[in-house]
Amino acid sequence: MLLFIRKEMDFFALLDALQTRNGLIELAIGALCVVAAFLIARHLFLRWFAHNPERYERFLPYVGFRLVLPLSAQLLVIAAGLAWSHYEHAPMLVLHIFSALLFWLAVIRLCTAVVRQAFPKGRFERTSEHFLASALWLGFVSWAIGFDVAVMDWLESISFHIGKTRLDLLTIINGLLWVTVIVVVALWASRLLEARIMKLKHLDPNLRIVFAKLTRTGLVVASVLVALPVMGIDLTVLSVFGGAVGIGLGLGLQKIASNFVSGFIILLDHSIRIGDRLMVDNRVGYVTKMTSRYVVLKGGDGTEALIPNDALMSNTVINQSYSDKNMWTSLPVQVAYDTDLDLALELLKQAADHPRVLKTPAANAFVTLFADSGINLELGFWVADPENGFMGLKSDINLAIWRLFKQHGIEIPFPQREVRIVGDKPAGRAGAEAS
Repeated sequence: MLLFIRKEMDFFALLDALQTRNGLIELAIGALCVVAAFLIARHLFLRWFAHNPERYERFLPYVGFRLVLPLSAQLLVIAAGLAWSHYEHAPMLVLHIFSALLFWLAVIRLCTAVVRQAFPKGRFERTSEHFLASALWLGFVSWAIGFDVAVMDWLESISFHIGKTRLDLLTIINGLLWVTVIVVVALWASRLLEARIMKLKHLDPNLRIVFAKLTRTGLVVASVLVALPVMGIDLTVLSVFGGAVGIGLGLGLQKIASNFVSGFIILLDHSIRIGDRLMVDNRVGYVTKMTSRYVVLKGGDGTEALIPNDALMSNTVINQSYSDKNMWTSLPVQVAYDTDLDLALELLKQAADHPRVLKTPAANAFVTLFADSGINLELGFWVADPENGFMGLKSDINLAIWRLFKQHGIEIPFPQREVRIVGDKPAGRAGAEAS
């Protein structure tokens, strides 16, 4: 009852058996065995896996749990079949089919679990494994009982003509399946090649991106050229399709084409690279990703802007790290008019002694303005790692300036206003005379 001969499991023979009393009884017995096996599997799940989900990641416990349902149902069906044959002394067909299909369900579940274990963690999840196992088993069931022949005959009976060509539903589905398989394989191969190309450290990062995108585009185009003949479509139709694409580009797709071409120009002329600090329309951020349509600009607050490649080509873009990523920044400080300016400037330079501040060129301080409330000074310095932000650095240097000024008695002024009351008599005297 484990294996089978396909000729013994003809679909129409099964239908005939289900129209008899014994066939229906066998179907009911098989269904009860499956329900009982499901209850057993449910009990084991609640006891061993419901409160210990980490056991799913251990191969042997997980495979054992996956085999509980088909194997327990298999044993129950075999036992019930032996009892039924002993009682009725009649050949069994339905229970025989039940037994064989449950056995192969266990085999398919075991194989898919092994495949999932072979893949890296996170690449092939349990949901995908269950879906694959169910699809394979249903396909096997339809083949084992000969149902696929009936389905294919029905699909071939639904046909229509396009010109002189006759198409049926089976041909269309077959073509779509082949196209899907070919395109998926091409995308999978392109991802593998792209990953290998991106690991070539001796190549410029922009060239790696260009080669990766050209590889993906070439494989997708090649897959389409291979898939069209499989569907029975003549490649000469591509001339008509090319004309339609040309009209589409002229009418509404020119922006997409412009972004695509601009993306390759940006990559090839090395004007923008991954990690560059850009200022685009008063937005400052770092380039984290470059695609054929846009560039991802990540700001210091974590937000990401998608800048079209065409905008980077047609507008002015400030690349603050084009030739050197070091950046200059400054801090304004105001001191009182009676301050020793030479000492104040020297203290400002000392405050710039910070691990993130470059020693060469060295920090410098300047007198910038004689203002209303005091003298404006400015401390300028170069930062070696602007990608780490400026807020914390400026805070550290401001605290150092505050401490040094406090130690040396240098006053940081604040605005003061003098109010004068102009009049012939004080307010108190005028009120007394009025009384």
